Amino acid sequence: METSDNILLKEWELPPLDRICTDDYEPAVRATLAEAERNIEAIATNPEAPTFANTVEALERASARLDRVSAIMLNLNECHTSEALQDIVMRLEPELTRFNMKVMTDRRLYERVVEVENGVRRAESATHYPLSTEQRTLLEETLKGFRRHGVALEGEASERYKKNEEELSALKLRFGQNALADLNDWTLHLTDAADLEGLPESVRTAAHEEAESRGMEGWVFTLAHPSYGPFMTYSARRDLRQRMYRAYGSIGNRGNERDNNATIRRIVELRAEQARMLGYDTYCDYVLEDRMVRSLSNLRHFMQDLKAAVLPAAKEDLLAVENGERRTESEEIEIQDSEIRNQHSSLMPWDFAYYAERLKRERYDLDEEALRPYFPLEAVRAGIFGLYNRLYGLCFEEAPEVPVYHPDVRVYRVSQGERRTGNGERRMEMGLLYLDMHPRASKRSGAWMTEFRGQHGPVRPQIQVVCNFSKPTADTPALLRFSEVETFMHEMGHAMHGMLSEVQYESLGGTNVKRDFVEMPSQVMENWCYEPEFLATFARHWKTGEPLPTEYIEKIRAAQNHLAGWYCLRQLNLGLTDLAFHTVPDGTAVGKAEEVEAAAMENLLPRVEGCCTATNFSHIFGGGYASGYYGYKWAEVLDADIFSRFKHDGIFNTETAASFRREILSRGGTEHPAVLFRNFMGRDPDQQALLKRMNLIYQEALGSPRKS
Repeated sequence: METSDNILLKEWELPPLDRICTDDYEPAVRATLAEAERNIEAIATNPEAPTFANTVEALERASARLDRVSAIMLNLNECHTSEALQDIVMRLEPELTRFNMKVMTDRRLYERVVEVENGVRRAESATHYPLSTEQRTLLEETLKGFRRHGVALEGEASERYKKNEEELSALKLRFGQNALADLNDWTLHLTDAADLEGLPESVRTAAHEEAESRGMEGWVFTLAHPSYGPFMTYSARRDLRQRMYRAYGSIGNRGNERDNNATIRRIVELRAEQARMLGYDTYCDYVLEDRMVRSLSNLRHFMQDLKAAVLPAAKEDLLAVENGERRTESEEIEIQDSEIRNQHSSLMPWDFAYYAERLKRERYDLDEEALRPYFPLEAVRAGIFGLYNRLYGLCFEEAPEVPVYHPDVRVYRVSQGERRTGNGERRMEMGLLYLDMHPRASKRSGAWMTEFRGQHGPVRPQIQVVCNFSKPTADTPALLRFSEVETFMHEMGHAMHGMLSEVQYESLGGTNVKRDFVEMPSQVMENWCYEPEFLATFARHWKTGEPLPTEYIEKIRAAQNHLAGWYCLRQLNLGLTDLAFHTVPDGTAVGKAEEVEAAAMENLLPRVEGCCTATNFSHIFGGGYASGYYGYKWAEVLDADIFSRFKHDGIFNTETAASFRREILSRGGTEHPAVLFRNFMGRDPDQQALLKRMNLIYQEALGSPRKS
């Protein structure tokens, strides 16, 4: 295709998502890549003395067109992919990595930035401050980027480092492709209504419509979460739960051509080698140096303290689930797989969700399925939009004229309140919000926020939230489970972190913060889901319009920490698994993923041969959370502390919200997150905040606090 006909190379403000052909990507990426290379060379050979403007700012802007084109390609590869697109991305991703490494290891560029740094230091020593705080941060981050990408390496070592990075970029893509293919490759097809015992009518209807969409009779269940999760929670057929569990647990671990074990070993090996080449003992040491936690020793201390606090509660939770199982069955579960049963539990992993749900009903008289009619997707979305209007004055207006890549996607123009002028009212544009809510075979599992364009200067962001929520059926709208309401709120927290950004440089805007801080603004928003005042604004029965009954709200609040010790330990186990892979000095020593995971986790349930989280752990092997999955718990401590101020001041207090926006959301990564936190809270974080919140909730719900 001629590049002159390529829509991606024309001038456009809105991503032309409805007009892109798969064949457009490769020539567009290559053309903008060549342009970026010319820009970089012009900076490196500039005869003028290095300045912040002609070097640091110029580097920030050098690949702007390439970044926009590649952002569209890579985002759609996650949420609306095809074999053809996957092949293109697999070819181009190493070239993008090669370009990045060429830039970050160019001594000419590095020396120019060093000269800028030296000039700034001389000026500062003379009590003259030539740069703003944000400019100083950009300069520091640019220098750090060069050093952490091996600019000091020479000769063969430098070439080896670059080649390793290229291979890593391809391996991460392959990991995700393998996991998605395995997820899509397996279904549970049922034709006997007796096999549906225990499943709510809504789950049966969705499965029947899934079967019809495939031209099949009966019911089809998939490994996508809106199908898999409810099946594991409600199916009374233990044998079928076992089949589903083994299928999901073996994603990427089936010994087929998509098996991820070799991919993981190679990723871990290369990461360990890269860290050693830069002078670090392990890849984890390399990563944590640039995080809030700062060091592996600090992280181990944090993880060990939290584990010690929650492990007794997790064991108590498991015992409660087991006791509930024994009360609801005529006799203890008969374990057929005797070779994998251990001394810890009579339950198997495929039993836990089922009996945990029964325990919730027993303890709190709370039926999750009965809540769903009060949470239609449209109403939940309106409620979340309303919250952001109430806190920050944001308005959301649907924009059907904005191009999209799939009919499921809806777009909203976000604006800042109403401003009165001499000519009437107008709103200040804040950006675009794309929402893609339902699962399909072309979309990876999970939920995430991403950007087609980040905020910088007067340029407003184009932000996307992608989820895999339950689909509408022929008779009902999309009804969310309460956990899905929380997920939606979480991802919208990320989106508004990006939307409310007010920085000059895109690389420092929105969610471009330290990885163990990035989850805080999203997790703090989840707290509103348990506030009666907020739920009352939108939670209404989709048929009758009746508000969510007060007693239901009380039950939701009482059950907020249902099995919290168990689920906290589960998150810690995932973080410990991450560390186990990334703290080995020599990656070649890593064995089969199952074995590494088993040794790392505190396993209170029997492990099942062939089932493994790591081979489907896209956060650390396909995404950017390697050596950073602990960040969810780290950020939860921060969010518990921050929400305590909202609770004290009032959950809709606009002054508190304005302070949170001003001191944290708008600032992106322009300052260290510890400074941002301190500016908002007036002090350093309370490391006990999370445990305090858990204890208070347990005290309210069960009559006595958990001991930690």
